[in-house]
Amino acid sequence: MSRAWDEEASPQPGVTLTRASSITPEGISWIWPGWLAAGKLHVLAGMAGTGKTTIALAVAATLTASGRWPDGEICRQPADVIMWSGEDDPADTLVPRLMAMGADVARVHLITGTRGDDGKLRGFDPANDMALLESALTNFKPRLLILDPISSAVSGDSHQNTEVRRSLQPIVDLAGNLGCAVLGISHFTKGTAGRDPLERVTGSLAFGAFARLVWATIKPGKDADDQKRRLIRTKSNIGHDGGGFEYDLAQTAVPGHADIYASCILWGEPLEGSARELAGQIEDDKKPGEESGPSPREEATDFLLNILADGPRMFGEIKEAADQDGIAPATLKRAKKGLGILSTKQAGGWQWHLKNWMPDDAQESQGDQGDHIYI
Repeated sequence: MSRAWDEEASPQPGVTLTRASSITPEGISWIWPGWLAAGKLHVLAGMAGTGKTTIALAVAATLTASGRWPDGEICRQPADVIMWSGEDDPADTLVPRLMAMGADVARVHLITGTRGDDGKLRGFDPANDMALLESALTNFKPRLLILDPISSAVSGDSHQNTEVRRSLQPIVDLAGNLGCAVLGISHFTKGTAGRDPLERVTGSLAFGAFARLVWATIKPGKDADDQKRRLIRTKSNIGHDGGGFEYDLAQTAVPGHADIYASCILWGEPLEGSARELAGQIEDDKKPGEESGPSPREEATDFLLNILADGPRMFGEIKEAADQDGIAPATLKRAKKGLGILSTKQAGGWQWHLKNWMPDDAQESQGDQGDHIYI
């Protein structure tokens, strides 16, 4: 005689089920009410030159020193912050900016490497080292983890929905297990002005979909009446979306170091309205998909000319740098074709180089033999 399914039967391999009646409802644990939630993934994306990293550091400064949030709310409980940056130097950029904005730098902990089983120190890899990081933070209890850029956490193609979701899951798990907010920094895809800011986050739409809150930074067009930048809450699955704050970027002397200057955020007036409205009010009046200045194809062409100016580069390295600049893969390929860039198979993958490039030994050979041509 078969018996009814029993959740409390002896453990067996398989799917775990939990009765909803056994779960006690909980409210959202807000660090910055409406904007930053403990245990949740947040994405901060925006155009180049909008100070995204500086904004993240301003959040860290407020949290570590019990300062005031942009809306005037006091951060009543100081807490520790963990930060990894794959782009900025701690000594000449990150720490000076933190000090300039009044952070308690004793509460800020920068991830500077990972020690492997062999005892050797190597660079921290967000795509593979999240379990090691969670283990290191088990008894630490930070309230905020900043990842700059968050695309580095994706081990595969950052434009593939499945790969992005799979790669972000360990970060979401870490946030939930530690009760720590995660703020990942990203970019806007070039040539997307006029579209909803959520759709402009570079890479797969999974970045915006997986995050519980998405912030966007907008820089005014040159003809805009209002020349202040804007921080906009473009999405929230756990509260109100829309609204934001004006802000300026400024340079100020670092306390105790009169000869060192660093960027800081000067918060301005609160804003009301949808994300698309707030962005459209100050961006250039263009049709959707158009943006002032060079076209996306022209920017991708300049990018390739610069990155390949000194010789060949591996495609994986080029693609990662293009992702950081918000250049879509299709645009990169069109620019490659337009420039006539050549690709050759190497032991480590495909290598790209400009059509007129040749190695030193080939140049010498060409000088000796007029009929020698290297392609």
